[in-house]
Amino acid sequence: MRIKHTIFTIIFVLSLTFNCFTFGDENLVSNCKSAALIDFSMGKLIYEKNVHEKLEPASVTKIMTMLLAMEALESGKITLNDKVIISKNTAKMKTGTRLMLEEGETRTVEDLLYGIAVESANDASIAIGEHISGSEEEFVKSMNSKAKKLKMNDTNFVNPHGLHAENHVTSAYDICIMSRELLKHEKIFDYISKYMVTVYVGRKNDVKRELVNKNKMVRFYKDVDGIKTGFTEDAGFCISATAKNNNLRLISVIMGAPDTKTRNAEARKLIDYGFANYMNYSIGKKGDIIGKIKINKGDSDFVNGILGTNADILLKKGEESNVEKIIEIPGSINTPINKDQKIGRVTLKKEGNNIANFDIVCEKSIKRANFLNNILRAIKYWFK
Repeated sequence: MRIKHTIFTIIFVLSLTFNCFTFGDENLVSNCKSAALIDFSMGKLIYEKNVHEKLEPASVTKIMTMLLAMEALESGKITLNDKVIISKNTAKMKTGTRLMLEEGETRTVEDLLYGIAVESANDASIAIGEHISGSEEEFVKSMNSKAKKLKMNDTNFVNPHGLHAENHVTSAYDICIMSRELLKHEKIFDYISKYMVTVYVGRKNDVKRELVNKNKMVRFYKDVDGIKTGFTEDAGFCISATAKNNNLRLISVIMGAPDTKTRNAEARKLIDYGFANYMNYSIGKKGDIIGKIKINKGDSDFVNGILGTNADILLKKGEESNVEKIIEIPGSINTPINKDQKIGRVTLKKEGNNIANFDIVCEKSIKRANFLNNILRAIKYWFK
């Protein structure tokens, strides 16, 4: 009887333990309407709660506004030093957080980016949208076009700032998508990671503003370096926060929390859960040399095969020992060859199953050898 009782007790305790862990994972965050956690490298969903529920995002909307601004900067359409003359439409924005921009004053694109990223300024969001697209309405069209391109199927934007508007909605899942896309632009960290910034506004440029980041997590957690918070009465308290530990960067999204403290605590729970259970497994960065390939009848004898992208995958901790790396590159290739032309791949397998593939590309273009190249190569061969 004692043995049976002991066995029953052990089984009962193990059952409780297992159920507790399962319950803990499924109900990791409970004080919000929806939540999501993804890794940056692959965009893999690690945790989800009502991730496709369409909700108002408040100022988290500005992630898309900043994304379009970064794309315009990188394409050369605008520059950080562009002088933006504040319009009547921008100046009439009197609701929510603002830089208090006046009609006719001039601000740089960089001023406006600090205003959006740090102060969460609604008027700065309109001003940068008008500068990029010509009008607020056209900018909103671009926001929705970009959302569609990114397959943000739960999203519809009505304005560039996130104040309450009918049918201005997105989801935790879609916020993850646009957050990840924004973080691909490394320059954005110059703005979203700042806790305090001083700017000057006004027609005479004489009004000093000390901007304090609405995302207090960037101050109180060393690993958090962005992204954006939001609040309206209709949306509740929302946040998309990113943190990096070693090589693993995570994006944590909370929507519809009851207050700032709860919102930040829930976002932190997700980040801690991700760092405790997952790791970033890297086999190299974009441009790393994987191998040297012989060139047939080219004006060079060899070309380097390099990684075409960063080669990272998300793994649960402990799984890395089961990953097999297979490199496939030819012994030789014929000319002509174009730079970034795919010539091979790296395959990662786990327990015999493919889990990731990464292209190996040519480091440079190689032309077909001409008559002079062949003569020089023959002379070189003869003397060698």
